[in-house]
Amino acid sequence: MSFTHKFDPTSLREYDIRGIVGKTLHPEDAFAIGRTFGSIVARKGGRTVVIGYDGRLSSPSLEEALVQGALASGVEVVRVGRGPTPMLYFASVTLKADGAIMVTGSHNPPNYNGFKMMLSGKPFFGEQIKELGALSAAGDVVPEAAGTVRSIDIKDDYIARLIQDWDGGTRKLKVVWDNGNSVAGEVLAELVKKIPGEHTILNGEIDGTFPAHHPDPTVAKNLEQMIAKVGEIHADIGIAFDGDADRIGIVDDKGQILWGDQILVILARDVLRERPGATIIADVKASQVLFDEIAKAGGTPLMWRTGHSLIKSKMAETSSPLAGEMSGHIFFADKWYGFDDALYAAIRLLGIVARLDVPLSAVRDALPETISTPELRFDCDDTRKFAVIEEVAARLKESGADVSLIDGVRVNTKDGWWLLRASNTQAVLVARAEGNTEAGLEHLKSALTEQLEKSGIAAPDFSGENAGH
Repeated sequence: MSFTHKFDPTSLREYDIRGIVGKTLHPEDAFAIGRTFGSIVARKGGRTVVIGYDGRLSSPSLEEALVQGALASGVEVVRVGRGPTPMLYFASVTLKADGAIMVTGSHNPPNYNGFKMMLSGKPFFGEQIKELGALSAAGDVVPEAAGTVRSIDIKDDYIARLIQDWDGGTRKLKVVWDNGNSVAGEVLAELVKKIPGEHTILNGEIDGTFPAHHPDPTVAKNLEQMIAKVGEIHADIGIAFDGDADRIGIVDDKGQILWGDQILVILARDVLRERPGATIIADVKASQVLFDEIAKAGGTPLMWRTGHSLIKSKMAETSSPLAGEMSGHIFFADKWYGFDDALYAAIRLLGIVARLDVPLSAVRDALPETISTPELRFDCDDTRKFAVIEEVAARLKESGADVSLIDGVRVNTKDGWWLLRASNTQAVLVARAEGNTEAGLEHLKSALTEQLEKSGIAAPDFSGENAGH
């Protein structure tokens, strides 16, 4: 039976395949991904593809179609069932699988879904995703053959491995967890039984409609319920997950949010005690405070491009034990496997808090204060967004500005820094600025606005409240 399939072009993203179920994403797409990805694995001499899925309502049917597509390419499919994305990564590593696919919409609204992939233990992204689309459209797949399928339950092994690195002793912390109705629910319920302390789980039931709030822990309003509970029971810490539990959100004992770069400061100091001089990676959106604090702690800070696949690849290249993004992806290669896992990051962070002789808020409050804008996103056509960045970069270089071009433009001045980059996944430009003072931040906003206007782009709305950081 001949096979060809064209994907909706909007679904083939930089880091994954993602779309709106019933509009730009269908079971036929899932079958095609299985058929084509299975062929890629087979042509590389591989055999095994591990498949898992999240708690969204559309995930079981998409997983079934995905499995059938992979089987038609003659590979061995190992189904690990419903669980967090990092549990699939764990299965892929421990089973030494040739490929892995997770059906997940991550932190997107309930009507979205998608697929995250690994090939030969490495992220499958960028040009590889484009190639998958081209192979599918051309029907360039291996001849149809009957694969084999087996199902395994890896949850207990995953939980046991998570808890293996608990280093907080017997101190009983009071912890509020907001599962956010994410797919981590079942794993989390078992995990907390193995950690000393008093654990309160909010929204523990896996529910793909996300009735409590949107499952994105980087948005302050999504943490309000957890913050209230931390205050009510005088907890030591609050921990939240996104929809597939590869991103983490943290609040301290005062209910103050710790953003991704602040979480990374605390984790980096701990890792660097045993691994002095190690390279710690953060994305280009992170505060200058983070890079300064890594250096102060005896580490080698490295600023890199935003995107979990890009960060993972850079970690492997530099033998970095720890990396993180503002979006809450935390990657441990210290004692762990180098992938982003909010449950594992939580275990490591709780261990640190348990060993502190001061509250977590004291550590947060001791960090240098800066004033920053939130991440500002504004529409810019896909055909124009990268050109705008090139124009701005050229003008800045000509003016002799102190500018980094790792990912967009990040400009350092005496007032702080500002960033402008093109999103890899949407038709938007992303901007952020961080000042040492309110007046400094205003200078940075003006400089950013001026550059945008020179490229014929309306400035983003800066009216949102500036955040202390």
